[in-house]
Amino acid sequence: MVAVALVTGANKGIGFEIARQLADQGITAIIGARDEERGRAAAERLGLPYVRLDVTDAESIGAAAKWIEQEYGKLDILINNAGIMIPDGPPSQSTTAEARKVYETNVFGVIEVTNAMLPLLRRSPAGRIVNVSSERGSIGGSLDQDHPLWPMLNLAYCSSKAALNMITVSYAKELWDTPIKVNTVDPGWVRTDINHNEGIKTPEEGAAPIVAMALLDADGPTATFVQHEGPLPW
Repeated sequence: MVAVALVTGANKGIGFEIARQLADQGITAIIGARDEERGRAAAERLGLPYVRLDVTDAESIGAAAKWIEQEYGKLDILINNAGIMIPDGPPSQSTTAEARKVYETNVFGVIEVTNAMLPLLRRSPAGRIVNVSSERGSIGGSLDQDHPLWPMLNLAYCSSKAALNMITVSYAKELWDTPIKVNTVDPGWVRTDINHNEGIKTPEEGAAPIVAMALLDADGPTATFVQHEGPLPW
């Protein structure tokens, strides 16, 4: 039976490339995107299915889970890729409105999508959940004054990714004695819309470690935070 994956925020950038690389492995990678026109266009380019999915809308998430169940009866891989960043200054100049907006997608959206898809993942013989995080969510890295992260003070985005890392650990602990593995991956500084295409890696390079975690065998790890170069400090 062909494996089925859902990639959120997959109409462009890293998400699009994740779906493409999964499809190259013979996996049915569902393009999840809130913008139907862009989502369908991306799915058509790749020859993959599309489902409308707004990670900030519980009704949309529930409808997507129902559609996947009707079409495939299970889900083998969930890639929580959708994310946003709002530029801000020092923490003292940030606003709770900005933080709430970022958290709705980067934190609460992941929880809502994961909970909706878990019953389908439990039907898989080897379910995999990969949360796309960032090294900017590493508390250890952020406190290293010799590290490039030291001057970065984007409170909403960085703290949302730190929260996502703990969310990953929490699900991994709950699912510890099941075949489902839950990991977090930092794709690196990738050229995407979120950073105005100022990154140093291509979307293809950023997607590679995420896809590798999605394709872990039974002996692979769970509850890890990694990038292409290796493990990251929490």
